Amino acid sequence: MAMSQTELLHELEPVVAGELDRHHAMAKEWFPHEYIPWSEGRDFDGIYGGQPWQDSDSKIPEAARISLVVNLLTEDNLPSYHHEIASTFGRDGAWGTWVHRWTAEEDRHGTAIRDYLTVTRAVDPVALERARMAHMEQGFITDYRTMLQQLAYVSFQELATRIAHRNTGKASGDEGCERLLARIAADENLHMLFYRNLLKAAFELDPNQTMRAVTDVVTTFQMPGQGMSGFARKAMIIANEGIYDLRLHLDDVLMPVLRQWSVFDKTGLDADGERAREELAAFLAKTETTATRFVERREERRARAADMR
Repeated sequence: MAMSQTELLHELEPVVAGELDRHHAMAKEWFPHEYIPWSEGRDFDGIYGGQPWQDSDSKIPEAARISLVVNLLTEDNLPSYHHEIASTFGRDGAWGTWVHRWTAEEDRHGTAIRDYLTVTRAVDPVALERARMAHMEQGFITDYRTMLQQLAYVSFQELATRIAHRNTGKASGDEGCERLLARIAADENLHMLFYRNLLKAAFELDPNQTMRAVTDVVTTFQMPGQGMSGFARKAMIIANEGIYDLRLHLDDVLMPVLRQWSVFDKTGLDADGERAREELAAFLAKTETTATRFVERREERRARAADMR
């Protein structure tokens, strides 16, 4: 018989407490202001009568610039994310302690990225602020209504975010930007480990219900920035640059986490659990074909572009 969400929250509480101890031992204190080259800053137009932003101010290539904005706007929606996980996990005990710790660490990411982009004039600050307002006014509501689905989602999403930040930093060609995003990516990795380990424990408590949750998430996964204006076009530019694409999503996000959970080695599943695993396997096989085709077409486009130069 499937465990209720209340039962799962109670049974997982000791695991949350243990993961909190591990997180506190591994997390390194850092300060956003130390990653910002303040001496590069100068006044913008407006109240202080400085110089308006212009495209030539930015040292960062367009694709990396787009990825930076997408990553930052995603971080900006933190109030909605906090509401979602606090509503599911609660605000008391070890669960509540984690919810608030996670929120505090994520808030630091948005602060640091925005300061860096503004000081270095990497992006248009007026367009960025308008995009922030539009995206935050839209908010975020999770598509996943159960605790297990939400744990599965953040296990993948935190790893995806880590990879997106690291690859954006590399694509920026800017040493300071890469250093900052590598620091943020290290936080995201610890967040992923926390959630991944919790779901691993959930597999021990209720393998069938957990398998279904994992399959539901993998087969419908979308990054939290999906709702921002022009996201499809931005995502395609990011994918074509190789910052984050379906190949990376499959090879560096889905498969490593699924292997950690040993989803294809689980024994003792009932008919529903086996059915969920079969659906998962079929989806992964289809995704492998799609990812391979995308990479092949991207390489063909790059070859044609090189021939035209």
